[in-house]
Amino acid sequence: MLNRQPVLEGERLLLRPLRADDWDALFAVASDPLIWEQHPAHDRWREPVFRAFFADALAHGGALVAIDKAEGAVIGSSRYQGLEEADGGSVEIGWTFLARSHWGSTYNHDMKRLMLTHALASIAECRFLVGVSNIRSRRALEKIGARLTDRTEERIMAGGEVIPHVTYVITRDDFTKGPLAVA
Repeated sequence: MLNRQPVLEGERLLLRPLRADDWDALFAVASDPLIWEQHPAHDRWREPVFRAFFADALAHGGALVAIDKAEGAVIGSSRYQGLEEADGGSVEIGWTFLARSHWGSTYNHDMKRLMLTHALASIAECRFLVGVSNIRSRRALEKIGARLTDRTEERIMAGGEVIPHVTYVITRDDFTKGPLAVA
């Protein structure tokens, strides 16, 4: 079954399991309020809110820190969570954020390509849950070939607010035919 704590390496990006000593570098990225502007947890840039997010990532496993290999710098993170074994297996990929200095480039594509290649080698589907009003993340998912489904879920944010989320998926077949396929 899926190893949720892999080391994944591409040409420009290294993903490795999150460690407690990544706090300073990752919070330096996450402390930019504009990263969270459209996110349901729009206050995640605040230290106490991000500390809870970071602790949850460590406690649940599956969190990967993203490192720009050219700079050797932490530029964000993502997670595998909610592994389901039925119907060939499914896992959620999410909680992703990148430093704004790496927006508009191929770093998000590279991160998702690495994570999808790894996951879809052993399971049938990857899910992505996104806040309904998080247009930036929804567009980013559409650009990598994710399909919007009719599945929705309400998630409770750290402050107790209930936010509706939509679900996107990428299956093995979607991936091999989609924009992230490696030729």
